[in-house]
Amino acid sequence: MDQAGKENARSSFQLWLRDFIISVMASFFIITFLYQPVRVEGTSMQPELRDQDRLFVNKFAYDFEKISRDDVVVFYYPRDPSKSYIKRVIGLPGDNIAIRDGRVYVNGELLDEPYVPKMYRDVRSMSEITVPPNEYFVMGDHRSISSDSRDFGPVPRKLIYGKASFVYWPADNMGVVH
Repeated sequence: MDQAGKENARSSFQLWLRDFIISVMASFFIITFLYQPVRVEGTSMQPELRDQDRLFVNKFAYDFEKISRDDVVVFYYPRDPSKSYIKRVIGLPGDNIAIRDGRVYVNGELLDEPYVPKMYRDVRSMSEITVPPNEYFVMGDHRSISSDSRDFGPVPRKLIYGKASFVYWPADNMGVVH
């Protein structure tokens, strides 16, 4: 190989290396600060999210918007912060939550829950509680098997670290989380 060929090869390698380093840095930034890939473990969020689904969690969303009822959030489990849970927000700070025969009432009104199919409902009841300031009442969509705020109480805001955004695997369940 002549001198010009060697310089061309070195130049191509340097460009490739530069592009690779930029890609790694961009990926690190996105995963660290914006979106985190997570795997769903368990069936408490069926049918929206299935066991072993892979999804992106937006870690940045709640820096600019408030947590809203019906959001699907990821949080550190209050009884063991080394574990993460994913559930749907049912009650906001200050809301009165009661459950009668599996039907959820928020501030005295029956909550419309189209995301909970009839076959996933249960008949558990819970006395009325008021969600404390800076805490959220969360429940799984598969009510008959979900461990949620009915069991461990409302979740402090500081334990919620992201909003479920997009399922990317498996392909048949790919799409925005509702």
